[in-house]
Amino acid sequence: MVTLLEGKAQQKYIITKVAGDHALTTRLAELGLRIGKMVTVINSAKSGSGLVIYLAGQRLAVSQSMAEQITVTSLDESENIPTLPLTNIPVHSSCVVYQLTGDKAVRKRLMDMGLTRNTLIQVYHVAPLGDPIELQVRGYKLSIRKRDAANILVKELQL
Repeated sequence: MVTLLEGKAQQKYIITKVAGDHALTTRLAELGLRIGKMVTVINSAKSGSGLVIYLAGQRLAVSQSMAEQITVTSLDESENIPTLPLTNIPVHSSCVVYQLTGDKAVRKRLMDMGLTRNTLIQVYHVAPLGDPIELQVRGYKLSIRKRDAANILVKELQL
């Protein structure tokens, strides 16, 4: 994990921690810079024009002091992490969707539920017999069957 200030241009990152006082974290949350959000660094801080990121369809210029407070994990570095089916992820762990498998109808249904590539997922609860699995995706809770969860390949993250 590195700070957003150390981010490289044209790379995607997931925000894992936002430090600083309450006023700063509130201001960053209002801008959309929250834990679990994906950002793309357009211009790194090392370039002369300053740090520019792409977040939720808009470009934002971020000061160096703010960027130092934001800890991120590179999605490109997660290429070394093995992919696992979602059924193998323990409760209260976070992961990122890497690939959806199965037939076309299953993949379409999962994508309609918001489970798309590079989406952050937290396994919230697993029923006593393992079926269904409750997930937190994009700010809402979603319950899916174990057979559907086996079609979701993920990479585990440490948030």
